Amino acid sequence: MVQNVNLEKYAWLSVGAALTTIVLKFGAYLLTNSVGFLSDAAESTVNLAAAVVALLALRAVAKPADARFNQGRSKAEYLSAALEGTMIFVAAVVIIATAIRRIIIPEPVGKLGIGLVIMVAAAAVNAAVGTVLLSAGKKHRSPTLHSDGVHLMTDVITSAAVLIGVGLVWLTGWQILDPIVALLAGANNILQGSQLVRTALAGLLDVTLPDEQNAALTAVLRSYNGRGVAFHGLQTRQSGRSSFASVDMLVPDEWTVRAGHELSEEVAHAMHQAVPGLRAYIHLEPISDPLSYQDIPEGFVPIDGQPDTLFPAASRVH
Repeated sequence: MVQNVNLEKYAWLSVGAALTTIVLKFGAYLLTNSVGFLSDAAESTVNLAAAVVALLALRAVAKPADARFNQGRSKAEYLSAALEGTMIFVAAVVIIATAIRRIIIPEPVGKLGIGLVIMVAAAAVNAAVGTVLLSAGKKHRSPTLHSDGVHLMTDVITSAAVLIGVGLVWLTGWQILDPIVALLAGANNILQGSQLVRTALAGLLDVTLPDEQNAALTAVLRSYNGRGVAFHGLQTRQSGRSSFASVDMLVPDEWTVRAGHELSEEVAHAMHQAVPGLRAYIHLEPISDPLSYQDIPEGFVPIDGQPDTLFPAASRVH
């Protein structure tokens, strides 16, 4: 079972990075009047809001299960990721609108040299913190930290694009390059924000585990077929840092409840070994009772030409 490790320190790190880069980027914008710098500063403002949302989500997830939330609050992480993706999307729209206005009504930019130096420093802060968050998100299987890390790395890409565009303005004097780069950065942010929202919504809708984990669980169950038992109806889902699986185990009619229970505990342990952190629920059924097979839904995947009652096609994710 996944422990509710308190990950708030990473959210506070993200808050600190957002505050630092807001000061740096808005300072660069005020010095240069570059719409590219303004677009990057606007994204850092979104970073701050997203970091606060991530902090609240991680604080909720860290609370133990109780009478009201029997399974804990792990889905708060998906809400956080969805909100973060939405904020990236909104920021991108603002960036694009500002860039279009600058194309229509050009304004000169200046003091680009110092502005570029400041933006490099801000990008370095985001890159360092984003790397830490992505690593922690992978280690702790946290959608919140992963989405926050993706957001910061998206900001780094935006900063890099802005630096290139503004650098070219500085070298060539072509002012039009500034808003064009802002437009490209905004388009990239729309893609990133949309992907985060899509992933978060899949989690809220109880998406199944990744294909490789489902395959590992199926292999575990098939390894017990020689023990006089069979399995069907494997269903899995992922909820934040938690993973769940349920399956029916058909046992010989003459087995005692103890014998079936002991084997189910062994199977559940093996499934946990195959997918660390998994919570496995195994339902015992008599193997010769026709009622044991009536709950097999249509659409189960045939393998090697034989009906495979382990895994439903509807649960596959591609």
